[in-house]
Amino acid sequence: MKTVLMGVLAVTFIFTALPVTPAQADDLPLVAAVNPAQLKDDAGKGSFVAKAVNQVGPAVVRIDTERTVTRRAAPDPMLEDPFFRRFFGEEGFPQSPREEHLRGQGSGFIVDRSGVILTNSHVVNGADKVTVTLKDGRTFEGKVRGADEVTDLAVVKIDGSNLPVVSLGNSDQIQVGDWAIAVGNPLGLDNTVTLGIISTLKRSSAQVGIPDKRLDFIQTDAAINPGNSGGPLVNDQGEVIGINTAIRADAMGIGFAIPINKAKTIKDQLAKGERIVHPYLGVQMTMLTPELARQNNSDPNSAFMVPEVTGVIVVRVLPNTPAAKAGLRRGDVITQIDEQTITTAEQLQTIVENSRLGQTLKVKVQRGDVTKQLPVQTAELQNAA
Repeated sequence: MKTVLMGVLAVTFIFTALPVTPAQADDLPLVAAVNPAQLKDDAGKGSFVAKAVNQVGPAVVRIDTERTVTRRAAPDPMLEDPFFRRFFGEEGFPQSPREEHLRGQGSGFIVDRSGVILTNSHVVNGADKVTVTLKDGRTFEGKVRGADEVTDLAVVKIDGSNLPVVSLGNSDQIQVGDWAIAVGNPLGLDNTVTLGIISTLKRSSAQVGIPDKRLDFIQTDAAINPGNSGGPLVNDQGEVIGINTAIRADAMGIGFAIPINKAKTIKDQLAKGERIVHPYLGVQMTMLTPELARQNNSDPNSAFMVPEVTGVIVVRVLPNTPAAKAGLRRGDVITQIDEQTITTAEQLQTIVENSRLGQTLKVKVQRGDVTKQLPVQTAELQNAA
């Protein structure tokens, strides 16, 4: 059963060349140009980027995957002809399934000298064979110890000792405008490095366009391409602050990374093969404001009237879920959970994610002119796929 958050991310850049008068120039925002000299380290020997990459690079790996899928052969049009079926019978032309071998590639990085590797769940999902290649050319067979689709994180183990490792930073300390260095193997090009800045913090998965995840992404303009997935996003000190995971082809070079602090909280569980528990309610929802409610209510073609309040409106209640059992309905506006005011769908999702499995949450809803408080007992989200 899925919990789906409704969200849309629209990114538009417009560049217009217009004449600027001296008076107007004083009102324009300052744009800082990067001087190559500013990238030099204190000793004047190379840039901080090179220093950071040298620090983390040996522990960045390429992950090649193989999996076999069975597909039924495309039907022969002749088999659909009643004439042939009548004379040759239903078994005259058996359709044998055929196997296909699919290959994939991504990145990862070693976090323990014994060979524990962090990567994305979607990089290794369903893989029959995992091959890990180090920067020095050594190859190892990898075993997927654990994967969590909801956070798109996975741990792969290789048999090694005294392997190079990365230094994990603190993603709670990064700021918009900080340097961001993406390292990985995009498009099959090993050991590729791109430089950018942190564009935005806490960009929700719903806004990014992958509502089946439960993440607040780091947004960066450092180029992230297919094959970068699972690789590290590094700060100017060579510390890993995120895991590159998502790109939007329509977002003009904007990439997204999972904050490393999120990975820290579950990597040990994944390494042990333990399942990551995610509580859920079972609703599709979106943010509501009085202004949006008035727009809806003034439209003669609106499906239903909604209360003109601030909160999260329930768009759909999924069957056989905690929300359905508690009596939540489509059109209900959730305004509080456990006496905490709710203003966005992301805020509600965070509260639910941080609750205990089986915990009863006091959900306050506005249903038309009536205010209700419904006890909703969380259950475990079984599968996000």
